[in-house]
Amino acid sequence: MPSPLLASGALQFAFEKATLEGKITIGALLILSLFSWTIIITKIRQLFIATKWSKRFLAAYATTRDPLDIRRQKTDFDGSPAFELYQRGAEELEYHLRENPVPVRGTARISTPSFEAVKVVLEEAAAAEAVALEKGMIVLSTAVAGGPFIGLLGTVWGVMETFAGVARANSASLTAMAPGVAGALIATVIGLLVAIPAMFAYNFMVTTVRGITQELDGFASRFANQIEHAYVDNRPLSEEIKVANEALSERILTAFGRHVPPPPAEPLSQI
Repeated sequence: MPSPLLASGALQFAFEKATLEGKITIGALLILSLFSWTIIITKIRQLFIATKWSKRFLAAYATTRDPLDIRRQKTDFDGSPAFELYQRGAEELEYHLRENPVPVRGTARISTPSFEAVKVVLEEAAAAEAVALEKGMIVLSTAVAGGPFIGLLGTVWGVMETFAGVARANSASLTAMAPGVAGALIATVIGLLVAIPAMFAYNFMVTTVRGITQELDGFASRFANQIEHAYVDNRPLSEEIKVANEALSERILTAFGRHVPPPPAEPLSQI
């Protein structure tokens, strides 16, 4: 029967024969692997939740007629990047509808400058969500790029120590060299074991994050377009001037009606 890989196999023998420098290198690789697997588990869970709840939110948003319907219903899609972007944009839109309204045919709308402010908030929210999705992935890229090189450093160092020992002992037999070489090669093996899972996870996560980010940008453009159609004052300039003149005329007439005294009555002798 074959012996277990780590109990009494080649890895255990090689680790026992490794030099102090090699064991320090292996320790550093194990710490990097611990961080790497922590990021892998955390990010996979985060991306799964983000994908799941984003699909639900976008499906719910597609059934609405007004851009603010979901906010008025107070429906929660916690974990969805698209929903977080929607919340930021809806809050900014409600602020301008409350603080800087433009009355149009009995309804409150916002001006073009206010709409530009809403679009800026949407862009900032999209960027913030993309950064949150990519957070921690630098650890995986470091494991992919640095793991094999750290292991190679330990291997080269161990081989150097082995050849130096052989030279001092004046014995070049395979029996004298094999333990030292085996102890040196384990550092490269551990480096590859750290880098290979990180590489597959990193490629998967980059593809998933790119898809979510593109979906987020598309939703931001769609949301802004629907806000513009439903809540932005897009009247032609001539109509705005006409309405402003009518409002000014009404104010003038109201002012004169309140402050101009009526003409004096004629004396009775002239009747």
